[in-house]
Formats: sequence, structure tokens, C-alpha cells
Amino acid sequence: MKFTTLYEVLHNSLKEFSERTAFSLWRGASVTYKQVGERVEEIHKMLADADINPGDRVAILSSSVPNWGIAYFAITSAGCVVVPIMPDFTSEDIDRIVEHSDTKALFVSDRLFSKLSKSTADKLNIVIRTKNLGIISQNVKGGNGTTRIPKPEDLAAIIYTSGTTSQPKGVMLSHYNLCSQLEMIDKLFLVYPEDIFLSVLPLAHTYECTIGLILALYHGCHVVYLDKAPTVSTLLPALKEVRPTIMLTVPLIIEKIYRGAVLKKFTSSAFMRALYSVGFIRRFLHRMAGKKLTKTFGGRVRFFGIGGAKLDANVEQFLLDAKFIYDIGYGLTETAPLLAGAVDGMLRLGSTGPLLQGVQGRIENPNEEGVGELVVKSPSQMIGYYKNEEATKAVFTEDGWFRTGDLACFDKDGWLYIKGRLKNMILGPSGENIYPEDIESVLNQHVFITESLVTEHEGHLVALINFDKDALEARFHELVEDWEEKKEEWNKFRLDTMEEIKKWVNERVNRSSRITEVVEEEEEFVKTPSKKIRRFLYDGRGKKKE
Repeated sequence: MKFTTLYEVLHNSLKEFSERTAFSLWRGASVTYKQVGERVEEIHKMLADADINPGDRVAILSSSVPNWGIAYFAITSAGCVVVPIMPDFTSEDIDRIVEHSDTKALFVSDRLFSKLSKSTADKLNIVIRTKNLGIISQNVKGGNGTTRIPKPEDLAAIIYTSGTTSQPKGVMLSHYNLCSQLEMIDKLFLVYPEDIFLSVLPLAHTYECTIGLILALYHGCHVVYLDKAPTVSTLLPALKEVRPTIMLTVPLIIEKIYRGAVLKKFTSSAFMRALYSVGFIRRFLHRMAGKKLTKTFGGRVRFFGIGGAKLDANVEQFLLDAKFIYDIGYGLTETAPLLAGAVDGMLRLGSTGPLLQGVQGRIENPNEEGVGELVVKSPSQMIGYYKNEEATKAVFTEDGWFRTGDLACFDKDGWLYIKGRLKNMILGPSGENIYPEDIESVLNQHVFITESLVTEHEGHLVALINFDKDALEARFHELVEDWEEKKEEWNKFRLDTMEEIKKWVNERVNRSSRITEVVEEEEEFVKTPSKKIRRFLYDGRGKKKE
């Protein structure tokens, strides 16, 4: 059934799945779809009592709990506009977003309430706890608010991006934008009421919100919220108990599992490194690790979505060798988000798969390799940026297509390959295009590197790296038995290792992408709330800008 508003999605699910469990907290309480409907009505009354009307903005600043999704659907089904705020935004960003979006009401978790300044809270009509829907403060009690059934073209959400190079911009998405995703995703992968989602990403992340909330509710599924950072100590027991069939992650999570558990184990000694360097043995070891990984994830996962950033090629090769079921998606907040996707059985190394049905795409100004900016037309593309006509105009072509800002190409079968961000591309001395993300993908395969960032300095490429200190020290101990007597050799060893890394990566990239220097970044790279490195903070020699 095709729906064009979130109101229709909600009320169909309340009718069709009333006795099924909708949301629950891991090791906590659950709510049925019938109870979701009751809480939605309760919220409608609370907002009306605080003089909230259709079109008014209502923000959600909360960790992922059942009432997050209930508040989301209560806001949008009343004809109001939801403003999801990432929990990792700074206090200054949160105050700025609340003010810029003209927010009048706020749902907030106890832990995050302290991020809101008193002056901002005092301007709001009402502030409500997500934990129990209790009222924290209410400055307006007129009882004159109303609700209205929204239309497909009505504004449903303003989502503020956590950009790597600029202040957050408010992406305006209509009911039709969000609901069009449901039909497109269904043509890629079927979801059933019996499916169990384990939600570990922030619901303010469009990727998690669209697929992990709206799609799940649309199909009458049960979503379990972790409500904690997905660390090993919390994630592993949750996976064992929940045994999800569907789960969404970002590359950072699976890359940490690969480097921390798989790669570290297979490179722990000279003997293991020698074995691991042999192709057929490496693939066999990956297959054994894959069986264990499948069991670790509960043994029932049939959709393991990876999106939000580019997946490291070495990690993806491991997943393919391991025969671990995974699925790749590509999109942006501005497209609600999915534009392309590939599920198990249609995966190709390094590709996000073909464009979803209903999405058109073209490459603008392609070079001789067919790489240029990906420009798309999709029913889910945003209305524009809130209160920012200049930025809106800049991302749309004259014929109404959206400029993704991503460099990409298609193969002969129409499979999409993302090369990197257009604004990150480096122009080489001979005019060649250099994609730092490709070089970083090679660097991150090195056993001693956890993360890297390639920058330009005086016409040369410099690699900034975070060492895996445990792996580095373990190798040093192999070479130097008497640590107390030979501490002075440590610095020399690190410098020699950086030279080895430079040689190692330069043997694996083309001539124009060779680096001239490796610089250690001792602190972890500063990231956005969606875990992308804030590249603009680093100059060509790694000195962090103020």
C-alpha cells in the first residue's frame, strides 16, 4: 500500500498491528502499537495545551528510547514539524538550532537537558521528558493549540546536518519525501512484521530514522533500543539476547570490529603474519572469522545495513571472504536519505550498488575515467535548506536536479562507485584529480594504523595517521627484548615505521597519489556527530586549526 504522509503510515500500523510489540528498551519496558496510539493522543493534548499548532516546530533532543519514535510520529501526525537534534551536538549548536528553527516545544532526555541553556529553555512553550512524557517546564498554558491532518507536500521535518566544513544547515523534508523512501526501499529489500530491529545509531541520524523507525513501523516490526553507546561490553550481550534480524550500522562500527578482533588476532605474531599474507590461507581464516561473527550477531541477521560513509575496501573484502551477510547503502540527509543500495547477492567490492527505482542520476563534467559529480533527481530530495536560499540555490541545477557533492562513476551495468567528496579532491601538479579517500582506504589497511587523513602541503601529499598503539608496541617488544635498557630506541622505531608506511602505501597507489610524508596525529581525529572526520580542522602538516 502506498502512503504519502506519515499520518497515513502511523494510522495504518495502529490498525493493522495493534497487539504487536512496537518498541522496547533492551532489558527494559515494551510498548505495543495500541499503546503507541494512546501515547500519541496524550502528546497531542499536551502540545495543544501549550498552544502548539500545525506548522509549529517541535524538537527532539534525546537518546534512542521508545518515546523518541512516539514523539516523532505524534509531532508529524498533528501537522507540526519535527526537528531531530543529534545528541552529540555541542550546547552552542543546540541553542543555535532551537533558535534558527523557531522551535516552540522540546522533547528531551534527562542526560541531555543540561546541554540546553536556561535562556533557550525559558523561551519554549513546553519541555517534555522522553523518559515518561512528564512535563519539565511549561511557559504557555492557553489550551488553544490544534492539530491538522498533513498533506503530502507539507513540511514534516527540519534536520540539521553535522557537516565537516560548515555550520549545521537545516534540511527541509516533506511528508512525501520521507514516505517515498518506503516504496523505494521495499523494491530493494522486503521487511516483514516478524522482523526484529536492534537500533544502535542515533534516531536523529536520517539513515536510522527513515529505515530503523519509519520503515520498521510501516511494516509492523519490533524495534529494540540499546540506549547506550554500542561498545563491545554493551553490544555483545545485547546481540546475544535480542538476536536481531535487521540492524543498521556505520562503517566505523564494523571497521573497529575488524581491526580490533580480526586483524589484531591474525597479525599478533610473526608466524601468524606469515600465514595471513598467503591469499588462500587468509581467505580461509576470514571464513572462520565470519562464522564466529555471524554467531556473535545472534545468528539471525538477514539485513546488516552499512551506510553513512564509505566502507574501507579491506574491511569489505573481509566481509565478502567471510560470507557475512551485509548490505550497502548510499545517500544523504538531503535525499531522506537513500539513493542507491545493494543487498546480499548483488554486492560488488567498492560499489554502493545501482540507484534505487525512482531515482535518476548522471555524472556532470566527467574526466577521462568517467569520474565527476553525481547529480540526482529523486522523489525524496529535499525542499531546500531552511532560511538559506543561497545554499539551496547552490545545490540544485537549473533543471531541478540535486548536486550531491560526491565524485562518482557508473560501471557498464549501472553500479555506482563513490570516489570521495568533490570539495576534498586535490588537483595534482599535472592537473590530475587525486582522491584522498582512496589513499586513506589503502593506508587504513596497514596493521599499525587505525585512521588516516591525506592532505596537501606545498604541492605534496601528506598522510596524517593515528597509530594503533597496542599493535605498534607489541611489534616493538618482538624486536627489542630488554625494554628498560632500550627505551631510547622507541622514537627511532616509530620514525622508521612511518617511513615503512610511506613506502608500503606508495607501492599500492598510482604515481600521482604517492605521499611524500607521514605525520603522526597523537590524538584521535575530531569528528562530526555522524562520525566523519572534520577535515577542515587540519592543515597540510597536521596542525589542528583553532
